[in-house]
Amino acid sequence: MRLVTFEKLVDLQKSPDKIRNICILAHVDHGKTTLADSLVASNGIISQRLAGKLRYMDSRKDEQERGITMKSSSIALYHHRDPDDFLVNLIDSPGHVDFSTEVTTAVRLCDGAVVVVDVVEGVCAQTIVALRHAWEEDIKPILVLNKLDRIILELKFTPLDAYIHLTQILERVNAVMAELLVTDIGKGFNIPSRKSRSRGTSTSTSISEDTIITEHNIKDWSTGLDDVDDSQLYFAPEHGNVVFACALDGWGFRISDFAKIFSKKLGFNETVLNATLWGNYYINTKLKRIMKGAQEKAKKPLFVQLVLENIWAMYEAVAVRKDKEMVLKIVNNLNLQIHPRELKPTDPKLVLYAIMIKWLPLSTALLDTICEKLPSPLELTDKKVERLMFSHARKFAALPKRSQELKEFFLNCNSSDDAPVIIFVSKMVAVESKSLPENRPKILSYEEIAARREQAKQRLAEKNAKQLEERSESNGDTSPNYCLTSENKDDNDNNVVNETISEDADVFIAFARVYSGTVKKGCKLYILGPRYDPVDGGTKFKDAEVDPKHTLKDLPLGQHVTVSEIKSLYQLMGRELEMLQEVPAGNICDLNLISVPILRVAIEPVRTSDMARLVNGMKLLNQADPCVQTLVQESGEHVLVTAGEVHLQRCIDDLRERFAKVEVTVSKPIVPFRETIIDPPKMDMVNELVENHPSSGGHDAKKYSQEHESELIVQATSNKKCTIKLRAKPLPNRVTELLENSINLITVLKESENTKIDILSESILKDIVDLKENLRGEFQKEGWDEETVNQIWSFGPKRCGPNLLINKVPGYNCRGVWPRTTTSENSNQYSATLDAFYSNFVNGFQLATLAGPLCEEPMSGVAFIVEDWLMDSEATDDSMNHPFGPFSGQLMSCVRDACRKSFQTQAQRLKVAMYSCSIQVNGEVLGKLYAVLGKRCGRILHGDLQEGSANFEVTALLPVIESFDFANEVRQQTSGLALPQLVFCGWEVLEIDPFWQPTTEEEYLHFGEKADTENRARKYMNAVRKRKGLRVEEKTVEFAEKQRTLTRNK
Repeated sequence: MRLVTFEKLVDLQKSPDKIRNICILAHVDHGKTTLADSLVASNGIISQRLAGKLRYMDSRKDEQERGITMKSSSIALYHHRDPDDFLVNLIDSPGHVDFSTEVTTAVRLCDGAVVVVDVVEGVCAQTIVALRHAWEEDIKPILVLNKLDRIILELKFTPLDAYIHLTQILERVNAVMAELLVTDIGKGFNIPSRKSRSRGTSTSTSISEDTIITEHNIKDWSTGLDDVDDSQLYFAPEHGNVVFACALDGWGFRISDFAKIFSKKLGFNETVLNATLWGNYYINTKLKRIMKGAQEKAKKPLFVQLVLENIWAMYEAVAVRKDKEMVLKIVNNLNLQIHPRELKPTDPKLVLYAIMIKWLPLSTALLDTICEKLPSPLELTDKKVERLMFSHARKFAALPKRSQELKEFFLNCNSSDDAPVIIFVSKMVAVESKSLPENRPKILSYEEIAARREQAKQRLAEKNAKQLEERSESNGDTSPNYCLTSENKDDNDNNVVNETISEDADVFIAFARVYSGTVKKGCKLYILGPRYDPVDGGTKFKDAEVDPKHTLKDLPLGQHVTVSEIKSLYQLMGRELEMLQEVPAGNICDLNLISVPILRVAIEPVRTSDMARLVNGMKLLNQADPCVQTLVQESGEHVLVTAGEVHLQRCIDDLRERFAKVEVTVSKPIVPFRETIIDPPKMDMVNELVENHPSSGGHDAKKYSQEHESELIVQATSNKKCTIKLRAKPLPNRVTELLENSINLITVLKESENTKIDILSESILKDIVDLKENLRGEFQKEGWDEETVNQIWSFGPKRCGPNLLINKVPGYNCRGVWPRTTTSENSNQYSATLDAFYSNFVNGFQLATLAGPLCEEPMSGVAFIVEDWLMDSEATDDSMNHPFGPFSGQLMSCVRDACRKSFQTQAQRLKVAMYSCSIQVNGEVLGKLYAVLGKRCGRILHGDLQEGSANFEVTALLPVIESFDFANEVRQQTSGLALPQLVFCGWEVLEIDPFWQPTTEEEYLHFGEKADTENRARKYMNAVRKRKGLRVEEKTVEFAEKQRTLTRNK
């Protein structure tokens, strides 16, 4: 039974200072949903006995089956903390790496976060990601150290060992926070300092590049971190931002809870006890004072003596010894009001739950911490508002004046009628129409049921009388009454079928937060699309007429604004929706309006006639899941791009059961590759120096190096009016890594080619300068020319990839990729002619890098150096002078062919997508895990024993193409004692020549004359070429021998 009515929650929405918008973040299986169950049970929505077992926030069938959260879900909770009432909008987010985009959408709507850490597993990969999310979105976190019962019952630590273990986990979490702080300081972001905190201003702690470090200012230079205000950054139990809990048993506490209890018993000041209960403090029984130095004097810390020993005694009596007399004694000493029947169950877990939830209720401790430590919507920061309003690449001052004025409305969180309505939509959620409140069957009273029964009888009698009268007039026969009933039944059945079809349809509602004004049913709002640019969009929007009939996807090119009417407003309550009439600022609601994907599969319907339904279903899936990409390849295949195997399975199930509702056929996963070139290898396949082969006498080595040296390719257009000379060269590994890690920054460069530099933010301009200088330094280390950075013509593919087009044409100064303060034009006529075809040349380079010669996959880590570009000065054809004429296509084809030919003169290799595999495994099955990784071409990086347990934390690299069904095989081989987490970590060169054939005597001895050992690179390359319909060189019959017959044919 609910402890508070929904009308009470609606009233609390009008007080933004009493609202807390929070989300729960954690690694997978660290107890987020179990923790949410305890909070939901505190409002009476579910039974306390079902908390932790029901998983109320996991509403999907596959979530319940797998035991993991896949979709973020929200619920509004009531909490009373003397003397105020609070409204807590809670969002439970997934912890699995495949659903990280759901975490991003949840964090965008919140002001605070609850970070949950399993005290046995400690800080894991997704824990670090969760803390980074909170830091980047500028939301304040609190920490919950969960599953303390595992330390008692599984690890069987003593209270002192448990205390040391908890301090170590807390130090690791704070180390992650410190790393995030140092990273931001290194980037030059504005971090509040201790001096400026009192004045409400912020200062930057970055050092100017022109500052000369001497012995006089070395002291000031080294104190950059000391000036930063980190008083509210770290987690400390004495500050009240750490909760110790066991969500499954329903208990949790803060330091202040025990300080309040023991301040009365021991006679200490509650404030003093609160400050010393955690740390290196102990009680001097002789002096009756709290002293420092428990570790030095071999004394028990206060936290061990007053807190942990009491909890250990409770578990010892209830769960270990099962001593009922001791249990009754403890209950009486604690003055707990527990019914005798709750202490009778034979299952000690039930008894323990009944006692602990009365003694240390988790919901009270956690909700008190949320209301006390996490900010309200009125405490929005400037950084968060600016991130919501525009891209971080732009300056706030570059926005139009009217857009800048909106910032004050964000910060004020004013819900008056005069304030503009500002809503941020985080994602779209697909909901069955029968689940909407207006479509739910209503409970009728006895009087309404009786009235409807009489009306139905009257209508039926009138209908029968009318039909009998018509039949009597025609032939005088009134016998077939059963036919009337049958017809009436058919009509009702048709109505039922139509109603069922409409109820099964999915409706998309917007998961959103109101930042200003009050949104009401029926009001019309302007919808700004994700590509809307406030810098130049304001002027276009004034004169443009917005057609309300168009949705965002139907708008013409260049328009990103439409109008929509709010048909309904809902409050998401876990698995249910409640109808609202209006939502004031500061609240999370759902509106009814009129997350790196790496894994690809091709989808087609089982029946060809269902193709239209499949296409429509894929569009709906793309709208419902921000991490899904749907595309149609040139071959006509419909491709679905997802984040991982679990995510892919969920998307396929949604297509079959919800969106398309057709049977589909799914291809084998399509994994992308990259094509690259390397320097001529010095070692052969048997790890011997190429030039030292005795059989070759050095001649083959010279020949090999000559074949693979940087040859100059000369390519002419089909009309012979233009000649290009270029060569390919492998980029240094560090340069390739810099380009891959700076794709977002290069994309900003590409988008700002035709705009002014002044609108770019200072941080972006600084990052551009840093990228340029880092590239210059790396090129110099590898012996490249110093001017190489300034000669970069373009990045590729798609103008933002890790390949370079470098201009070394004599006398031609091209535009380049770096922003310029002034526009310099080429004075001579020849350079002006080249400038006219500049974009065609670059497009040819883009085509070449988008599809390499090995298997039509994108290139990576290749530099194409243009040595010369000759144009026939005597050409009189008009098409030669027009950049959009036939010659432009010839030039693009010429550049593409020249790049491919120069690529083929080098040592070609494939780059394989790699997963970083983090596995927690029991030491007994460690060898079996290594066997599975070795079978799948994995590479172990390190395996560390977790302190205080028999588990190892293994980190390995695994090719994505070898990772399918990896988790199931690991679980089968290790009997469920290993839990892998796969995260895409980049690309790695496969050091095998796909065209290798044995040439030396040693290679023939090692691999045999047939050399039929499997070549991984060739296998991968041929698989991709087969899928794309390209020619594959393979023998249908290999090593055939004449068949012998044992008997002669008669």
